[in-house]
Amino acid sequence: MDYDPQDIEERWRERWAETGRYEADPSGPSDAAAPGDEDEDVTFITVPYPYPSGGMHIGHARTYTVPDVYARYRRQRGDNVLFPIAWHVTGTPIIGAVERLKKGEKEQLSVLRDTYDVPEATLQDLETPMGYARYFIEEHYKQGMKSLGLSIDWRREFTTNDDRYSKFITWQYETLRERNRLEKGLHPVKYCTNEEQPVTTHDLLEGEEAEYQEYTLIRFGLDDAVVPMATLRPETVRGVTNAYVDPEGTYARATVDGEEWIVSEQATEKLRLQAHDVAVAETFAGADLVGESVTNPVTGDDVPILPATFVDPDNATGVVMSVPAHSPDDYLALQEAKADDGRMERYGVDPAVVDRIEPVPILDVEGYGDVPARDAVEEAGIESSNDPELEEVTKELYNREFHAGRLHDAYGKFAGEVIEEIREAYRDEGIEAGHFGTMYEFSEEVVCRCGGDVEVAEQDTWFLRYNDEDWKAATKRVVENMECIPENTRGEYDHTIDWLNEWPCIRNYGLGTRLPWDDDFVIEPLSDSTIYMAYYTIAPRLREIPVEDLDREFFDALFYGAEAVNDPDPRALDLREEWRYWYPVDYRFSANDLISNHLTFYLFHHAELFDEPQWPAGIVIMGMGLLEGEKMSSSKGHVVLPGEAIERYGADTVRFFLLNSAEPWQDYDWRAGQVESVRNQLERFWNRATELLPDESRSTFDDDPEAQELEHIDQWLLSKLQGTIREVTEAMENSETRAASQTAFYGFEEALRWYRRRTDRDRPGAQWTLRHALETRLRLLAPFVPFLANELHEELAGTPAEDAPWPEVDPDLERPTVEVQERQIERLTADVNDIVDVTGTDPDRIRVYVAADWKGAVFDAVAETGPDVGAAMSEAMSDPALRERGDAVNDLVGDLVELVRDLDDETVDTLAELEEMAVYEAAVPFLEREFDATVDVYAEDADPPDPGDRAGTAVPFRPAIHIE
Repeated sequence: MDYDPQDIEERWRERWAETGRYEADPSGPSDAAAPGDEDEDVTFITVPYPYPSGGMHIGHARTYTVPDVYARYRRQRGDNVLFPIAWHVTGTPIIGAVERLKKGEKEQLSVLRDTYDVPEATLQDLETPMGYARYFIEEHYKQGMKSLGLSIDWRREFTTNDDRYSKFITWQYETLRERNRLEKGLHPVKYCTNEEQPVTTHDLLEGEEAEYQEYTLIRFGLDDAVVPMATLRPETVRGVTNAYVDPEGTYARATVDGEEWIVSEQATEKLRLQAHDVAVAETFAGADLVGESVTNPVTGDDVPILPATFVDPDNATGVVMSVPAHSPDDYLALQEAKADDGRMERYGVDPAVVDRIEPVPILDVEGYGDVPARDAVEEAGIESSNDPELEEVTKELYNREFHAGRLHDAYGKFAGEVIEEIREAYRDEGIEAGHFGTMYEFSEEVVCRCGGDVEVAEQDTWFLRYNDEDWKAATKRVVENMECIPENTRGEYDHTIDWLNEWPCIRNYGLGTRLPWDDDFVIEPLSDSTIYMAYYTIAPRLREIPVEDLDREFFDALFYGAEAVNDPDPRALDLREEWRYWYPVDYRFSANDLISNHLTFYLFHHAELFDEPQWPAGIVIMGMGLLEGEKMSSSKGHVVLPGEAIERYGADTVRFFLLNSAEPWQDYDWRAGQVESVRNQLERFWNRATELLPDESRSTFDDDPEAQELEHIDQWLLSKLQGTIREVTEAMENSETRAASQTAFYGFEEALRWYRRRTDRDRPGAQWTLRHALETRLRLLAPFVPFLANELHEELAGTPAEDAPWPEVDPDLERPTVEVQERQIERLTADVNDIVDVTGTDPDRIRVYVAADWKGAVFDAVAETGPDVGAAMSEAMSDPALRERGDAVNDLVGDLVELVRDLDDETVDTLAELEEMAVYEAAVPFLEREFDATVDVYAEDADPPDPGDRAGTAVPFRPAIHIE
């Protein structure tokens, strides 16, 4: 049988679809266990539902295949497994994509036509949001998931725009509001100036990692106007020597909350968005401000405004204060201004004014002189503000000053204090005195998926009160009790819980559920995707219930029981049993970057809305994917579509590469050459396996080792197989899919190669052993390569591999002594090969010399004491016969301690009992066949001919070898 993955895989897909193989139902109404019932073999696995604003690529394939492997594994362990999927369409990205399509934007059309192969005639079907979503759901995601063989219960799919799902979200938010977990008020939000509504991370094209920072505005004065300058270091106000503006930028004189302010034109809109009353009186070029002086509100000093191209009018207020004593950037900028008289004169600035500017130190910090910024740049050899090392030098100085800088006497009650301890108090006092204000700004440019600029806005909005201490405490208990894979992510959840504050949970428009008490707003995407896992458990049966019946009391009865309402709907109580049967979520597989938002929100909402037995039991974090060493990008066409990869290599190859190249939480790199290699390896596996398939009835395969005539080498392979089962099972229990697949496939292949060299494969015992090993491996590999494994296992044993139980270690087949014996033969064979390779000899005779008995006694001493040279020597020297050998024993002890250092106690004990001479003598027929030479085995202290004078070099378990 040739290996034709497309043919094999299509047949299994059809078979699974026809039989509803992965449709999971409770085992029966009477079996609906009480929460926490450990007798229930139930596993519920989820993965973030995809957002179908584009097609599925190979990165998505890995995201959904990893949990599929675990789902398949748990089924073989006998669990009733639920693995569902749904579609997230809430928000505006799909709407934005539709708008770009309708406008005929070139880049959007290129992505649809060239990257995702949307037929020209189909484009018009994508011109409505749900038409767009449905196309990518049906033609990309579902098709790709089914092609990959994902074991999903498709009856449970839904979209977040479905009416019944919206009723479920309505219940959630009415409940949260009633419990005082929602509040309305002014709150900073990410705001798309194009869509004119708040956005979140999932809506961003650029700046996904950006967070808004609260800047302090130093209120400098110019005549009767305020010239506010933003800083994150308000304590440096006494060190300001000058200010900068962009002479080519546009600035404005505006009334802000009744005061006259001078800021950049862009800043007027930022201030308006941040709940200030702004009216622009006039605009003018930044050059008009150059040469003016502004008054420091704290010191009363006047400082000049200088021109600078590095000032960005779109950042904060567009006017920058300079502290050259403590900012390496400012120090270099000042030196460059002093050296450029022509530029100063061109803007009407007297160079003498600039020359008189000197840094003003405001603090002392160990390791630097009076002017720390000057010392920092000079020590680093930096002479230009364009030097790429300047950023790191600046960061280092800021860090040192923050943690160890002590303020000068001019700071009054704050004098001598460390910045870290007083910055906030100093800022608050400055605000109270009217010297300072505040403003929000991003640390980097942020762009919405619609292409609009995103700014920080303060809006009167509904937000979730994630800063409530009791809610934080409950959520931390969720983290404490759940399994975090890998374990080092546990602290990341706690860290997120600590810093998370209010979260705006509404939008002005978009797909999704309307805010129940104000339908002018839509609940935003991250806020409507916190407990949807519960909806999976009831989704198919909920379709039978009229939408209008799904009110607050219905869901209260469903999730809180009959006692929660006066007249519970029996249909809700019936659905409650199914929810309780499946819940909690045993494992959620998700991306590391979602810990800071979605995953922690998921924990918060479960902690609030459900009792502890229904809290999430475990989260497995997954890494990111690269394509040929570069980040995947749909917009740039740098993706591989699963359909294309499956058509070329087969689904099993795609799955195996994605799972085998890295552990789930590690980043992986899709490389076509390596994928091709995996395809070839699976084909070789197939070809070797088909050689073992019985020609006659499958019933001829008797899987009873007691009925076979098994030899030493058969016992060795079966024993190695038990170790493989144990290692693969342990890895799967830890979600280490790479370790599991590597061990089951590549690790055991090493043992098979040795076995094939060591035995006559035509023997009935050898044929049985190979078939038994194959049948076991197919069951181990079934979660990874289900098509190939099912096909071969059914041919071999009469049932698909996925329907056979997960292999268990058989203690009766474990042979530690046989494994140690065979390892000695492997080692001897390798040593002979090394000598042959080095000497270029074609041996006629090979003499093997086993160490003398006294050397064995030294090994016994080492085995008794363990790898401690002193203790082993003491033990050995307690034997008078060994004591007489003096230095020889001393040298041998050192060698043997190194030998046993990396061995476990069981192996050392087995070696101590081993009859080494008998092991090599039994292997003589194999060795003679392997090397086509006569092989003789001697004891070192016997009296045979020793033409190479090699016998004396023998040590226990490392015999001396002479080749003739």
